[in-house]
Amino acid sequence: MEKVQLTIDGIKVEAKQGESVLSAAKRADIHIPTLCYLKETNEIGACRLCIVDIEGQRNLQPACVFPVSDGMNVKTSTNQLRKARKNILKLLLSNHDRECLSCFRNKSCELQDLAEEFNIDKVPFESNRESHTYDDNSPSVVRDTSKCVLCGRCISVCRDVQKTDVLDFTNRGIDTQVTPAFNASLTETNCISCGQCIMACPVGALKEKEDMQKVWDAIEDDDIHVVVQTAPAIRTALGEEFGLPIGTRVTGKMVTALRRMGFSKVFDTNFAADLTIMEEGYELLNRLESGENLPLITSCSPGWINYCEIMAPKFIDNLSSCKSPHQMFGAIVKTYYAEKNNIDPNKIFVASVMPCTAKKSEAAREENQVNGLRDVDAVITTRELAKMIKQSGIDFNKLSDGEFDNPLGEYSGAAAIFGATGGVMEAALRTVADVIEEKDMDPVEYKEVRGIKGVKEATVNLGGKEINIAVAHGTKMAQELLDKIDAGEKQYHFVEVMGCSGGCVTGGGQPHVPSKITDIDVRVERAKVLYKEDTIQKVRKSHENPFIQKLYKEFLEAPNSEKAHKLLHTHFAPRSKG
Repeated sequence: MEKVQLTIDGIKVEAKQGESVLSAAKRADIHIPTLCYLKETNEIGACRLCIVDIEGQRNLQPACVFPVSDGMNVKTSTNQLRKARKNILKLLLSNHDRECLSCFRNKSCELQDLAEEFNIDKVPFESNRESHTYDDNSPSVVRDTSKCVLCGRCISVCRDVQKTDVLDFTNRGIDTQVTPAFNASLTETNCISCGQCIMACPVGALKEKEDMQKVWDAIEDDDIHVVVQTAPAIRTALGEEFGLPIGTRVTGKMVTALRRMGFSKVFDTNFAADLTIMEEGYELLNRLESGENLPLITSCSPGWINYCEIMAPKFIDNLSSCKSPHQMFGAIVKTYYAEKNNIDPNKIFVASVMPCTAKKSEAAREENQVNGLRDVDAVITTRELAKMIKQSGIDFNKLSDGEFDNPLGEYSGAAAIFGATGGVMEAALRTVADVIEEKDMDPVEYKEVRGIKGVKEATVNLGGKEINIAVAHGTKMAQELLDKIDAGEKQYHFVEVMGCSGGCVTGGGQPHVPSKITDIDVRVERAKVLYKEDTIQKVRKSHENPFIQKLYKEFLEAPNSEKAHKLLHTHFAPRSKG
């Protein structure tokens, strides 16, 4: 591609022909403020905060959409620009609910950061919005239009990344809103509860439905045995809420914090990830033998399950019948664990710490219960856990490393990688290969399914048979894969789908990444933690976890047994679109 030379604030910059001024400036470490901009997702020049002065142009131009050209001279910081940006900010703030101290995005809000950057000391303009909507009917996502700045980022993510098209601009002028059609509740739409709109929102207009108080109440009740489980992706990101660098492993500190908060037992969802591999792995073996309902498609991502039921119901029969790991865990706690420890299951409260807002809607599904008891009683996100740690007065960064309680805290390296795209596939292959070949197979790692490419494909030889596999992450990429399968262009035996790009490490409940961090891929950095956790485990295959072996011997009998199906499997059904 042709290169051009331009000057930005007196600095000579080389750029690609057609590249935006903002992109060229970022690469040269020149700061231009933005709000509506979201790299490769929402580049529309709507908010105008990124305006720059380009020599020869009559008006100030938005840097995020204005293309570079050879010899261009750009100024990004002049009195005129500072004054214009300040006025734009004041107009945005005039229509914004400025209750910052009680907002869940306080100190992590991009609008708040900009107000500080431009020294906004007062807002002279009156609000021209006459009404707003507060929608908290969803078990996962809360929408508050009083905080919306009309940046359009949530619209772009919902439409272009997740392909669900729930949100859009409605009305015109001062009456413009971001809302589902006819201002419907999210529960009346085809929202899949993935929470990627929350991650895209620069302010507090979208957030998770909080369950913190429900968990606190259970901990405070002396009659209740409160068990907590943590998903693999929590340890990759929790430290960010306490100022640690992205990609910091905080497994031990997290365990210590949970124990100090008052939970009766601190377990790891990774144990149930190993259990999931046992059930799903043998389910794959059964389907390969029968040839029915292939490809087998994973079912551990509730955002993907919601999408499949609403948007791609013809593939429901292809879904694994396995519950997700944290639901399996809840079922085991309220049966096997309760029996072994002589605890009344009615007195057990299971709290799941998840990176995913869709886990909240999953836990609420009627079918996810055994003997009349819900598998999981409450789901809190990584962000919610961080808040609870702070509420407890715990200095997280000074904590020593603790260990999960046994036996439901023991896990293999295969379980640890569940939180990254391709991790479930790789974990399953490690076990299925050993079962088919009837020996300990090497290599342990299947690097073909790693990485952040939208769709990853490979062919593996298992027992002399070529098995075609694929991994997709983000529901748009999943739909593209499904379309090829439906058209007969692709034939697979096993497919992994994660509802969010990058997998659970970038789920809708993970910490917000500061907008100024643009030089790293968060999906990659957080995933590194999980792959590191895998390599340091003595056991790296799910079926070799001694406590999993003990569970089957003492309680479940065998993978896919009648008892295992009753406790660990579920069913899915088509749902009408909103």
